[in-house]
Amino acid sequence: MKKSINFQFQAQYSVSHEPTFEEKEIWLILHGYGQLAEFFLRKFQGFDSAERLFVAPEGTNYGYLNGFSGRVGANWMTRHEREIAIQNNHNYLDLLMEKLLSQYAETPIINLLGFSQGAATATRWASRWTGEVDQLVLWAGGFAEDLILEDAREKFYKTKLTLVLGDQDEFITPESIDKQQDLVKNLGKEVKKLSFSGGHEIDIEMLSKILDSSN
Repeated sequence: MKKSINFQFQAQYSVSHEPTFEEKEIWLILHGYGQLAEFFLRKFQGFDSAERLFVAPEGTNYGYLNGFSGRVGANWMTRHEREIAIQNNHNYLDLLMEKLLSQYAETPIINLLGFSQGAATATRWASRWTGEVDQLVLWAGGFAEDLILEDAREKFYKTKLTLVLGDQDEFITPESIDKQQDLVKNLGKEVKKLSFSGGHEIDIEMLSKILDSSN
């Protein structure tokens, strides 16, 4: 008989600079499958400022990327004990944002970017988080297929939604695009769609345009 137990757990996250708690906007950025937060954050170097802080949580599941040794990567969930992993992600991100925002005299604008697997994780979490997300960017990924549309429709009423895909992304299939188009249609909200020349990656030029538009 399988049972579960709750216990205190430590998780890692990286920040673009030591927070002053006077930043005007926070970008919460969720990495993709097999990545680590500190390295994913490097893609955003040079875009932080006295008014903009990047916060990169790290998925709490780890594994070797090749065989039984060598490089290690993190992920947000696998199909094994999937629902437990999703709830753990929600608890983790809830507490991270609560601790972070409690130190601001004035609440900054919250933007959220999810890359690859981090995109689905971002939509699940943001659709039920008690705070407000000003801009949600789904890069090389999309809305979680199990998203509760009624909740998402209400929660994202004021949120600017953007989908970003590379035109040579080997992980994006016609079937996955069709599914996302159906989800967007059922969501009933305008979603900006952006494309760049490249693969399954963060394109710096496109990232710059998106960040400029958030100012």
